[in-house]
Amino acid sequence: MTFENNEKVNLKIDLRNLNQNETCQYIEDLGEKRFRGKQVFSWVQKGITDFDELNNIPKMLREKFADSFYISNIKILEKKISKIDETIKYLLELGDGNVIEAVLMKYKYGYSLCVSSQVGCRMGCSFCASTLNGLVRSLSAGEILGQLLTIQKDIEAKIGHIVLMGIGEPFDNYDNVTKFFEIVNDKDGINLGLRNITVSTCGVVDKIMQLAEEYPQINLAISLHSAIDEVRTQMMPINKKYNLEKIIDVCRQYIKKTNRRITFEYTLVKGKNDSKEAIDALVKYVRGLNCHINLIPLNQVVENGMQGLERKKAKDIADYLESRGVSATVRRQLGADIDGACGQLRMKREIATSSC
Repeated sequence: MTFENNEKVNLKIDLRNLNQNETCQYIEDLGEKRFRGKQVFSWVQKGITDFDELNNIPKMLREKFADSFYISNIKILEKKISKIDETIKYLLELGDGNVIEAVLMKYKYGYSLCVSSQVGCRMGCSFCASTLNGLVRSLSAGEILGQLLTIQKDIEAKIGHIVLMGIGEPFDNYDNVTKFFEIVNDKDGINLGLRNITVSTCGVVDKIMQLAEEYPQINLAISLHSAIDEVRTQMMPINKKYNLEKIIDVCRQYIKKTNRRITFEYTLVKGKNDSKEAIDALVKYVRGLNCHINLIPLNQVVENGMQGLERKKAKDIADYLESRGVSATVRRQLGADIDGACGQLRMKREIATSSC
């Protein structure tokens, strides 16, 4: 059963959106034992989408549950596999027909999955393909979870790390994102450690401290991209509301609260933020902070006309930062041959669809 094939599904509850306690409570409200809820929750976390797959639950109960619940499904529309490094980029269709992206990366330690938190984005970062057509809507916790379940099923392997750096601003969808943390961390489900999850934000200051209070184990990455207010505002309109001073203040509070290191993402755009003046400003900005700079040569997006920096020059900048006492690396380039920049695959599909 899928969303688009069942008009009554809007009256039902998506089990992927429920944590274990909620699942058990709904099952109890139907007059069944609480342990049945635990069974259902466990099956949902295995990626099942059909109630007939609940083979340790009597058929009569499966039919009863199907009258009150549904299990959302995500369809793989396109799958591009890099010939360079085995990175896989997925174009995924949600139940309402909206399209998102997820990227599976293979490392020595296992698989890491970059997931989306919204359909589109309203942050307006000038170098990012995800935001070109604005925000359509936020994803539910179940839809974020569904990306993981769908891709684990596709590769027939467990994914050990999650990165929320796909389409959307995670802190613009804070409640659903953190509910996803809760669901995926449950020991009776996927049981993914919170320290294996990284969330990236363009700098939504109030939510950074909320994360520190509620989920201090989560790894925090902040999209910085410039340590000069004027330049950062040109690249990231959110800097008008949350400028560099506000961000560095909350970073100090976050580190004091969690004793965790922060990663600053710094996308290198040729002629924009790669000058010696820009890098010296970065050194001054992070001085004394427990942080790491992740330098990212821009994956070119034709629509915005911006160009990335050669990896050799990016490495030179990393070496310079290190010489000034700032921890820095150049992000490993993955999926360069498969529309590696976030949002590119979705955008190409929208262009193709609109021109038909």
